[in-house]
Amino acid sequence: MFYVNCFFVYSILGYVVETLISFITKSNFKSGILSLPWTPVYGIGALVILFASNYLFKNLHMNRVFETIILFFVVGIVLSFLEALGGVLTEKIFGKVFWDYSSQKYHIGHYISLEMTLVWGVTSIIFIYVIHPLLKKLIKKIPLFITIILICLFLFDAAKTFISKKI
Repeated sequence: MFYVNCFFVYSILGYVVETLISFITKSNFKSGILSLPWTPVYGIGALVILFASNYLFKNLHMNRVFETIILFFVVGIVLSFLEALGGVLTEKIFGKVFWDYSSQKYHIGHYISLEMTLVWGVTSIIFIYVIHPLLKKLIKKIPLFITIILICLFLFDAAKTFISKKI
């Protein structure tokens, strides 16, 4: 249940961060496609970072600095692909475009840019070395009944969103 709880904690944290950024920049941007306060792409991204870092750190057998540099590039590319996939699926399923990087100098289509790939790389390193170590003990203490409630709420929210196809 640890990874399920990671998914929920980081989905909620991603929602909070995007909402705060929207409030500060006065952009009126709504984080995610679901009704409740979570953005699942951040939970998925966090799991990608955790699994990739665990795999790389266990199997590379290199100096930690080199492993971290490799992680930076691998996760940056994988998260960019995830972002592109999420953008394409959101556009195809709901007919909406939530972000568009075509104004950035090094973009590939609407949903990928070199600039954001670098942001994802930096964010993943901060996540592995700062954020996750701070939250890991708390995540491990989440009771099973809370996890079950979150799963039920998430499934209901996702079903409602996809059935209505309204964002």
